[in-house]
Amino acid sequence: MAREYYQSFGIEPRFFLSTRPEKFAGEKEEWDQAEKALEKSLGKEKVKYEVKEKDGAFYGPKIDIDIEDALGRPWQLATIQLDFQLPQRFELEYIDNDGKKKMPVMIHAAIFGSFERFIGILTEHYAGAFPVWLAPVQAIIIPVSKKFNDYGQEVLESLASVNVRAEINDKDETLGKRISEAEHQKIPYILVVGEKEQKAKSVAVRIRNNKKQEIMEVDEFVRKIEKEIKEKI
Repeated sequence: MAREYYQSFGIEPRFFLSTRPEKFAGEKEEWDQAEKALEKSLGKEKVKYEVKEKDGAFYGPKIDIDIEDALGRPWQLATIQLDFQLPQRFELEYIDNDGKKKMPVMIHAAIFGSFERFIGILTEHYAGAFPVWLAPVQAIIIPVSKKFNDYGQEVLESLASVNVRAEINDKDETLGKRISEAEHQKIPYILVVGEKEQKAKSVAVRIRNNKKQEIMEVDEFVRKIEKEIKEKI
C-alpha cells in the first residue's frame, strides 16, 4: 500500500526496519518474534530495506518509510509499528479458529505521517507545479474580453459537470496580464476563449510551461482532462 501510495505522487520511498531500543517494554523473546515477523513481511513483498539499529518504539519494532524532498533531504513520513504491549495492558482477546482465547497484536499504521509535513514536502517536490490530478485549480478559463464572459461560463460549466476544479478569470485586466497571472500560479491548463472559439465551440489550450496554443473542441478537452485526472497522469 505504501509503495503504491507514494508512487502516485512520483516519489520513491526508502524502507527501514527499526529494531529494539535500549529501553523497551515487554520481553526480548516477544521483540525477536515481532522483528522476524516484520522482516518476513518485507521479504514477502520483495522490499529492499535497511536496518535502523535500536530505533524502534519502546513498545515494539517498526517499519519506517522515508522520502526525500526537492533538496534531497530525507524525511520520515510513513510508519508501520507492531505493538504487543497495549493489547496486554488492556487485556484484549479474541477467539481463534481452535476456539481458544488469544491475545492480538496491534498494528499502528500512518501511511503519509504528518499531514502538514506531507503537504509541505509535496509542494517543494513539485515546486508548486502539481500534476493535473493533484492541482488545486486544474484549469482556468480566460475570456479575451467581456463579450465572451458568457461563453467562458459555458466552458466552466462543462468542466464542472465532470468535477474538474476550474475557475474563470474575467477581471477587467489585459489578456496578457491574466495569462501571466495563471502561469505564475502554475495552473496546468489555461483556456483562452474569444470569437473564433465561441463560434466553433472550442477553446485555445495552453499547457503549463508551453507558450504554444492548441485549438480543441470543448467536449474533446473535457474528455482529455477527465482521462488525465482519472489515470493520474
